[in-house]
This record gives sequence, structure tokens and C-alpha cells, in this order.
Amino acid sequence: MYKTLIVVDGEHVDLGEGRSDVISFEKYFREYPKLNEPKTRIINLCDTDQYLSKGYYCSLLAEARNHSVLPSVKTINGLRNMAHDSDNFALLANLVNTLKVNLTSNLTTINKHVFFGKTNDNTLDKLTAKIFALYPAPLLNLTVQLLDVKPTITITPMSFSELDGQQKQEFLSQLDDFKQTVWRINKNRKNSRWDMAILVDHNDKVPPSNKEAIARFVKAAGKYGINAEVVSIDQIDNIAHYDALFIRETTAIDHHTYRLARKAEDLGLVVMDDPDSILRCCNKVYLHDAFNYKKVRSLKTEVVNDQSSDTIAFLEKTFGYPMVLKLPEGSFSNGVFKAKNREELTVKLDELLKISALVLVQEYMFTDFDWRIGVLNGRAIYACKYFMARGHWQIYNHSSSRFFSGGFETLPTFEVPKYVLDSALKAVSVVGNGLYGVDVKDVDGKAYVLEVNDNPSIDYKIEDAYLKDELYMQIMAEFHRRLEDRGR
Repeated sequence: MYKTLIVVDGEHVDLGEGRSDVISFEKYFREYPKLNEPKTRIINLCDTDQYLSKGYYCSLLAEARNHSVLPSVKTINGLRNMAHDSDNFALLANLVNTLKVNLTSNLTTINKHVFFGKTNDNTLDKLTAKIFALYPAPLLNLTVQLLDVKPTITITPMSFSELDGQQKQEFLSQLDDFKQTVWRINKNRKNSRWDMAILVDHNDKVPPSNKEAIARFVKAAGKYGINAEVVSIDQIDNIAHYDALFIRETTAIDHHTYRLARKAEDLGLVVMDDPDSILRCCNKVYLHDAFNYKKVRSLKTEVVNDQSSDTIAFLEKTFGYPMVLKLPEGSFSNGVFKAKNREELTVKLDELLKISALVLVQEYMFTDFDWRIGVLNGRAIYACKYFMARGHWQIYNHSSSRFFSGGFETLPTFEVPKYVLDSALKAVSVVGNGLYGVDVKDVDGKAYVLEVNDNPSIDYKIEDAYLKDELYMQIMAEFHRRLEDRGR
């Protein structure tokens, strides 16, 4: 039996008296997950229109806490990027053309609120049901222009506060009905011949794989009967032409890498890394919350959403100086800063909170190197020591061109301390079954997981220094296995 919670932006949002299922974002952020709580479903009514808003983080945290959530982060991003989703638009346009034939009036514009996939017009049921299947969200606004040969469809998220009194009553009625239903997510699958797109960015300063490594991926793919084509985003006319997508470009959520991964997965391609992995790895708030939930040892961390004097005092008492501040999203040491005193802490918090509703503050723990454990489908396949850049406290020093990164040492996984490997595999279990790089600090015989990276670095003569071509073969063997399974 599921417990359903409705999360709203603040205490002032009125969903009716006596509703024990309504909580504020602040309460959900601070007080959950709870010990021995039942299986929990979250209906997120916070404003999700802004990237990195409370509504965005509500869904992100719900996923980290193993709570079923509506809308998911995938849906939030899908609604924000509808202009790039030509396949879904074409599907909906065909339904609208059918709808035009059945309309008895000479309507040229349809504008409706869609509550949990339903409106007050039964003639729209087929269209709104498909919209809800593609973009499952509690409250959407649908506008259809029927004047042109090709209809124009606009779907936008709405907040509860935008509704008038009668609409609020209709919404609450649909909400109570929906709470009694079973949530289902359907995924489309397709079968075709084996072609792989390897996505790269030729202008990437720090690409996940250099040209020599990409060439070895292509060669290894061919040995498994996979025709791998190296492409940039502007060279992909139709991802549906491929059977697999291997992303070797630096990923981000508000980025074409995530949109392409999501579209490819919806079309039934084998995708690495998949959109869920990108979502989970690219946001450190998710990882911090998931590590706490699954008891993965990591550095002492607090997530803050203000820079009040009380917050500053709390951080000083908790960490002392220096302390590390992190934007939730960033890669290759971007978005990571060290504060050595109160002035630096106050200034940097002010800057970061203008970008993101939440900021991570973490204890400073210097080591000469960080472990990087490469994991594929739950199995460690390579291990490296990444040493700090010369005269710097991180592996990458973005302010230095001469000593941009430190050295490395690649080892067989059986030479890695068992507690380091165990911690890396436990951390990966909260993310997925793709290809990851787990960063771990080893201090006094204890492993502290820093983060799990989707799309980890695999460069020729670095990560492959021990396994050599076998590393590329193992990764393509996993693609081969998944393609075989897909075809059964």
C-alpha cells in the first residue's frame, strides 16, 4: 500500500481544510525520508517551470529517496524541451487531425486545462490520454491551433495557484480520483539492425574520450557486429536510424545530450549512458540524498537554500574553514569552490544561490590522489589514481593552462583495496546499471565516495593503460548483450 503526499511551494497554498496529505517543499526537503516509512508517492504541485526551482528539486529529491513522483524530472525536462521532440509532436499532430474530423463545430482554437490526463471535454479524451502518457504531469495547459494545414500544439506546465475557484475544485476532484489509481509508465521498444551512434563534441576541451580511444571503441564494436558511427549532435538527422547510442560527450541535464538520450531510450535504442543515469549523476543533490538513504559513506555534506546569519553560523560550526561549496550540477571540477573564511563563504553562497535554489556545502578533505573506479553493469572494470594538479587542491585546475591536471596511475582492479571497491559498487547501486566512474577518497583505511560520474573519462593510454584493447571490448560486449536481449 502506498502513502501519497502532495507537495506545494509553501504553507500558504490552500488545498482545502483537514488535508493531512499536503506538505510544503520545505518540510519535504528537511524531514524526509523518515525511518520505517511506507512506500511513498509524491504529487509535486510546486512550480516546475523554472530550471533548478523548488519544483525541480522536489521531483529530483523524490527520485533520490525512492519515492514515486509525478511529474518526474524526466517529464519536467521533456516539457521544457518540447520544441526538440519532433517525434512526439508528430504523434500528437496525427491525433489532432483525427480530432478535427470528429469536431461538430467550427472551432479554430482549443484551450484546455489537463488535470491528470483529463479535461471536461470527452471528445479530447484520446488526445489528452496520449499527452499524459508522454508527459505525465498533474496539471498542464493544452492549446491547439486548427487553422493551418498542420496543427500547432502547445503543452505547458501550470501551477495550482493559476487556477480560479471552480477550476481548483475540478482539479482537487481529479486529484482525489487519481490517488486511487496505479501509476504506470509505458516504454516503446523497436527492433532493427545493429547500428551505433557514438556522440562526440569535437570542440570539447576535456572530452570523456580522446580521438585514439574513440577509434578503439569503433574497432571493438565492429568485432561484435555493431556498425559504430562517430557523430556530433548536428550530424544526427534521425536517432531512430540507429539501434544504440553511446554518449562520449560531456553530459548535462539542460543540454542536448540528455534530450537525445531520452529520445533514444523512448525509441527503444540501447543507450549508454541512459537519461536516468544522466539525471542522477549530473546533480549532486540527488547523489547526496541517495547516499544518505542507502548509507553510502561520503564526505560530511549539508544542502542549504539560504545565506542567513543562522545558516552561516551553522556551517561554520559544522565544518570550520576551509569548506567546499558545490553547484549541484558540474563536471571536471567545474562549479566547485573553496571558502577559507566567512567573507569568502558569504560572497560565494550569494553567487551560487542566484544560479541554483540549493547549494551543497562539504567538508574539506585533502588527499594526494582520488581513486576513480570504472564500473560497468555493477562490475568494476578499471581503476586509476588521479593525482591533484600541481599546487592545487583538485584534480583539474581550470585557472592554469600549463598544469591543468595532475598525473595518474592505472592499476588492475585486484590491486585496489577491497573497501574502496566495495564502496564504489555500493554507490553505483543507487544510480543504475550503466557505465560509471566513481570518485573515492581513501583516508586511514576508510573509503569516502565523492560522486558517481556518468559518461566517465576513458582515454587512450590512461584508463586503458592496464587492460588496453580489452577495456573497449568489455564495454562493447555489454552493448552486444543488451542488443541481443532487446531482440528476444
